[in-house]
Amino acid sequence: MKRRTFIQAMISVGTSSLLAENSRAEHNKVSLRFLRPPAALAEDEFLSRCIRCGKCGEVCPNRCIQYFDLENGLSSMDTPYIIPRDKGCILCMKCGEACPSGAIPPVAREMHTILDNVHMGKAVVNEELCLSFQGKTCGVCYRACPLQDVAIRVGRLEQPHVLKDCVGCGLCERACIQIPQAIRIIPDYERAKT
Repeated sequence: MKRRTFIQAMISVGTSSLLAENSRAEHNKVSLRFLRPPAALAEDEFLSRCIRCGKCGEVCPNRCIQYFDLENGLSSMDTPYIIPRDKGCILCMKCGEACPSGAIPPVAREMHTILDNVHMGKAVVNEELCLSFQGKTCGVCYRACPLQDVAIRVGRLEQPHVLKDCVGCGLCERACIQIPQAIRIIPDYERAKT
């Protein structure tokens, strides 16, 4: 076999493997619930602007930003994401300061600016799982929220009530002691489909 034919065959096998892996990832990506970093652009624009430099994760003091391999498809490879059950975003807004492409615009760390510009998702409470709705006092999600009484408030027995200004940082989901968790963040890209 000539060297050129061998190299072409190897490239063909590699490309076929990559396409098959991407096809599997595209099929499985609906099952992965993730958040983009705070103030990230809408998904399509974010993917076109993100240069996959990793600077957002390097400056994250909470180390909540991870990077996709192929599990969310080839178009998402090396882009930043957050899994709220693993670690929530503390809304320090350093990722936007570090982003050189504008995929994550800079946002001042002031409450009104965060409320206007950060839309990662929205918390939803499952009252059947929540201890506070079962007659036991908990309130862990409320105490974890950096926007108490703006994004979430508590009622009798510390029953959590999510308010319209929830930005979806994920700290409440991370703090929830229930398995499965009684409060979850529904990412903005999922809420847009409904």
